[in-house]
Amino acid sequence: MSEQEFFTVNHTMTINVEVMTVNFSLPSVEKFEAEIPAPFIVASEFSNLDLLNDAARNELKNSDFKHVVQLLDNQNSKLNLLLTFMLSQQDDPSMRFQTHSFGASQFTYFSPEQLDLDRKVRAKLFLEHPAAAVYCYGHVSQIEKVDDAYLITVKYDLLRELDEDLLIKAALHQQQKLLRQRSLDRDK
Repeated sequence: MSEQEFFTVNHTMTINVEVMTVNFSLPSVEKFEAEIPAPFIVASEFSNLDLLNDAARNELKNSDFKHVVQLLDNQNSKLNLLLTFMLSQQDDPSMRFQTHSFGASQFTYFSPEQLDLDRKVRAKLFLEHPAAAVYCYGHVSQIEKVDDAYLITVKYDLLRELDEDLLIKAALHQQQKLLRQRSLDRDK
């Protein structure tokens, strides 16, 4: 993965973080992709297909097929509910944390335990929009003591390009929600 920097957005979402042993070595790209749970692959493909569907949906809207668009949106919502359920089965409560921020190059979360710099972790990020999950490896790049916890920054080491795109889309969605809310607050 390249050392690209992407903006991060402050947002809370569920993640699983598994701290790897001190002498852990990252798997090859082939082994990494082979170990990604099937629901994560399916979720990524669904989200990718949603992008293609957006153009067709806009074309139908412009042709005054409101009811067809509504039907398609309802079917998509059903699939997203099923997908969210499938992904929730991958959430391990013993490794569950909440992000403080995330982006396509790193995420932060609060931990009661301090980790060593450069310590490798395996992570699962459960995205709300698009309904998907990201499986990746990273390393601890920064640690900050905050009250009785530690704010841990994890930079990605192994992350599929498709999942990087999902993280960009999710971060942009959260940023748009924040901007819309600020606009509404200003209008009051």
